[in-house]
Amino acid sequence: MDKIIFIGCVSLFGFLGFSQEIEEGVLWDENIRLTWADFKGKVPPAEESAATTASGISYTYSANLLHHEVKLDFEVNAYFYPNESWYRPKLCNENTLAHEQLHFDITELFARKMREKLRRTSFSDDVKAEVRKIYKDILMELQEYQEQYDRQTNFSRNREMQLKWNKKITEALKTEAKG
Repeated sequence: MDKIIFIGCVSLFGFLGFSQEIEEGVLWDENIRLTWADFKGKVPPAEESAATTASGISYTYSANLLHHEVKLDFEVNAYFYPNESWYRPKLCNENTLAHEQLHFDITELFARKMREKLRRTSFSDDVKAEVRKIYKDILMELQEYQEQYDRQTNFSRNREMQLKWNKKITEALKTEAKG
């Protein structure tokens, strides 16, 4: 029912020069909730799902070698992609929207996990590969978690389990550092 688009934007400065553009997205904000008006994508003709939230994690960083130590400055963000997200009005209600919002919230939770992992890692001069591996690992973990969420909530149809997940993610966002 939901798909996740994982888009990484990498800008390296210092001893590694490279940059990449990404689609314009809506930055996650704890004070802003998605509305159906945010879902601007077209429903694929053969698709049977009620809605799809396209969200992802992007990052930028610069790495500098200072006294034989790699210093990493970075920014990691969760985004919602309106043009890739869609819904079927006849099949959706506020419960469905809350389910989709939680997919975006889960993406933010994993952006925070990536920030923490980058903070705790001591990088070598192969920082580019090391950051990519952290990103790839976080995306795999995120995808598995999103799939578990959909399975356990039956794509929002299991109301009791949906409420448990709502509480679980709300609590995790409160305790996990924003970084």
